[in-house]
Amino acid sequence: MRGSSRASRGGAWVAVGLILLNLIPIVSGSLRLTQLGGGPELLPEAARFTSFPLPVVTHIVAATLFSVLGAFQFLPGLRRGRRSWHKLVGRVLIPAGFLVALSGMWMGALSDLPAGDGPALLVLRLGFGGYMLASLALGIRAIVRRRFAVHGAWMTRAYAIGVAAGTQAIFLIPVSMLLEPSHQAGRAIAMGLAWVANLAVAEVAIRRRGVAASAPRPVADGV
Repeated sequence: MRGSSRASRGGAWVAVGLILLNLIPIVSGSLRLTQLGGGPELLPEAARFTSFPLPVVTHIVAATLFSVLGAFQFLPGLRRGRRSWHKLVGRVLIPAGFLVALSGMWMGALSDLPAGDGPALLVLRLGFGGYMLASLALGIRAIVRRRFAVHGAWMTRAYAIGVAAGTQAIFLIPVSMLLEPSHQAGRAIAMGLAWVANLAVAEVAIRRRGVAASAPRPVADGV
């Protein structure tokens, strides 16, 4: 019971931390939606968003659902039962994840690039977006085959990529302080490192779950 309680507290702190990490993209996305809906211009005008807003709106809404609801998937207590929160929300998260990846790749490849973007960042966006799509597909295949640990591992990787915007905002702070906002190499390196950092944390979490699952459980006295 102590181990279960400790795991629940740990999962709660993980969920809180993930939501806090995603506050920056959630707030900026909300401001962008307000602006696209005819509200005040709270963010700098961007022609690539206003000329064809559908992928922008899709990306913001899907990413918000994916990041917030996905954070609660790390709570062990919500996974119990045949109709648990984990299973019900998973039916929303997987389509949202596909929309996040596809809309992000669409905007990167077909929208006019801002001054700070360049070919290197486009390659990174398409590469990590493709890896997210592959992770989601492999997660679906694993759950169909009832390989729950494999499903959790691939979904964790997909989540790590899908919520990298918060990490990128942090990584871009020193770049904006040291370099011009339009410095393409600096932006590409910072954003690429943010994706890599998220995936590294995901792999550590996956490994720890595997070790915990394989560890022998304590036997109660008298049993």
